[in-house]
Amino acid sequence: MKKPVVVCGIDTDVGKTVVTGLLARHLMEQGKVVITQKPVQTGCKDRSEDILLHRKLMGTGWLAPDEQGLTCSYCFPLPASPHLAAEQAGTVIDPAQLDSATDTLVGQVDQLLIEAAGGLLVPLTRELLLLDYLQSRSFSLILVTTPRLGSINHTLLCLEAIKHRNMELLGLVYNLYGEGYDPRIVTDSLGIFREALARYGFPEKIVLLPDIKESRSVHWRALFSGRSGRE
Repeated sequence: MKKPVVVCGIDTDVGKTVVTGLLARHLMEQGKVVITQKPVQTGCKDRSEDILLHRKLMGTGWLAPDEQGLTCSYCFPLPASPHLAAEQAGTVIDPAQLDSATDTLVGQVDQLLIEAAGGLLVPLTRELLLLDYLQSRSFSLILVTTPRLGSINHTLLCLEAIKHRNMELLGLVYNLYGEGYDPRIVTDSLGIFREALARYGFPEKIVLLPDIKESRSVHWRALFSGRSGRE
């Protein structure tokens, strides 16, 4: 059994949901029993929209653990930071509830993939940041970034924070989906990210995510080769 892997992003709306679903499908095609989890989602009602997209990309449909509430412990209508969305719903996110759902799922599958909410330092509560929680669980991370303006700063800040916390980073996903990226920026940013991974002592693994129609050509296996951690 592999420990959970968390798909994080340098910011919101960078493609974490698509990356999580595509990675889950890849592992399923390798014969693994896989499920995804979005512990906290904001801006939704009833069923988690991100879990629904995961299932669409995986080709599974809504699953029993989804119906049981294990794959999304908190779903809040306000599209805001988790701590504020929870407060506006009259509650507070309980890390113990997240732990319980995660540990139950881990016992049912070969690999659990967790999609994080927002960026690394979003508050889950007034006292607990997302990265605080991920560090407390010793989760392995995959970081999703893009070539859009501001991504160099956001990516390097994330790498700095992950390194400072002495956490395991499996690699980056460089999300090129979309139109209008200047090829000079794409190439330059990619080079900076490769140099930064080496400088921080992380595996120099970057998966390029092309247009979603070509996603089967993505070499997801590179992120898991030589992976350390509990099996």
